[in-house]
Amino acid sequence: MRGRSKTILMTAAAMSALALTGAARAQGAPLAADETAFRGLYKELVEINTTASAGSCTAAAQAMGARLKAAGLPEADVRVLAPAEHPKAGALVATLRGKDPKAGAILLMAHIDVVEAKREDWVRDPFKLVEEDGYFYARGASDDKAMAAIFTDSLVRYKQEGFQPKRDIKLALTCGEEGGQFNSVPWLLEKHPETMKATFALNEGDDSRLDDKGQPKLLSIQVGEKVYMDYDLEVTNPGGHSSRPTKDNAIYHLANGLGRLGAYDFPIALNDATKSYFEQNARIEPGAEVAGAMAALVKNPSDAAAAAILARDPARNSMMRTTCVATMAEAGHAPNALPQRAKANVNCRILPGNDPKAVRDQLEQIVADPAIKITLAAEPDPVSPPPPLTPQIMGPATKVAAKIWPGVPFIPAMLTGATDGRFTNAAGTVTYGLSGLMAGPDGDNIHGLNERIQVKALMNGRRFLYEVVKLYADGK
Repeated sequence: MRGRSKTILMTAAAMSALALTGAARAQGAPLAADETAFRGLYKELVEINTTASAGSCTAAAQAMGARLKAAGLPEADVRVLAPAEHPKAGALVATLRGKDPKAGAILLMAHIDVVEAKREDWVRDPFKLVEEDGYFYARGASDDKAMAAIFTDSLVRYKQEGFQPKRDIKLALTCGEEGGQFNSVPWLLEKHPETMKATFALNEGDDSRLDDKGQPKLLSIQVGEKVYMDYDLEVTNPGGHSSRPTKDNAIYHLANGLGRLGAYDFPIALNDATKSYFEQNARIEPGAEVAGAMAALVKNPSDAAAAAILARDPARNSMMRTTCVATMAEAGHAPNALPQRAKANVNCRILPGNDPKAVRDQLEQIVADPAIKITLAAEPDPVSPPPPLTPQIMGPATKVAAKIWPGVPFIPAMLTGATDGRFTNAAGTVTYGLSGLMAGPDGDNIHGLNERIQVKALMNGRRFLYEVVKLYADGK
């Protein structure tokens, strides 16, 4: 879309929104002009295939960059960057200049690559945005093109309104978070560090939720995330003929060690985010037993009975401690031969601030068998402590949330998965997961079939981020 005039771009934006405005108009509820424009932008971004196998993040980055330039951002402040060896993994980096260069910047992060999707498995074409029964359906409709579209749309609106914040607002729409051979975030931090440098960043990763009736249940802010690490557990053996078995069997060594790992629970270790999560959830949890266990654990993290109650839920269990689980295994080379090798992958989700190499040492103690050699499957990701929960962060978000979702709890939480925030946190830019985008109890099928997002939830999230970023950008 480079080189086209602003007039043509604006016309294209309006045309691309027509398919998504028809339903609302038919119901007698005409959309505001800014929402119509947003729907067009969102539709364009979602319908650009950005899978690792067949898509192009560069095309999506260029399309969003064209919209920013059409809104008036200078060419020099809107760039698409990619290494020569990965030309389709382009990232959009842009800056809306603030009045005070010394005030520091706020960084808005979202990834534009998406998980693979096979048309034959989906009810609808995964790369066509469909509005149906109050939901948008498509791959990336939620993860993470909803946030990417909102951030781009917000910068367009700020520029069109003449809003000049105190601090710079930086935008980074990146590629590779969902896997593949290349992730642009560590590359940008190394090769173009100025694009990612900020006082703090907003990213995906919160766990804001709708209830089973589609009504707002809780707003969440993600404060810190676990470290992903795979370990190889391997036993080698001379083997031999299966008619002459011995007790020194590679499979038995590995199986017994994995059995000890399966029976082991890492110790409870709460941080500020998880303490706040359990403390506040105890007030709204409908079950008296679980609510009581949450309150008891906050009061005394050594309360084994409370921990056991909460550990029945795998998600809560993972928030309380480091977890390690066997996920893959292979052994032997012939049905009539003693195994010469047995190998398993153990996937650990490590509490923030803990060294993956120290966890390897713990695994050695747990499996308690010198025949099992344990190595890191890859170089560990950066490790950093959870970012602080400060009034400068919580205050503006709480203020805006109270207007949009009055009475809905606003709860800090730690992410048990992983996002690109692990790289920016380690690089010195404290990063929070804050979107205001509430998912249903099923997680809106993110990464799965027929991914979706509630239309109302998307528009509320758009309003939330637009307003809260304004406050952050003009704050201390």
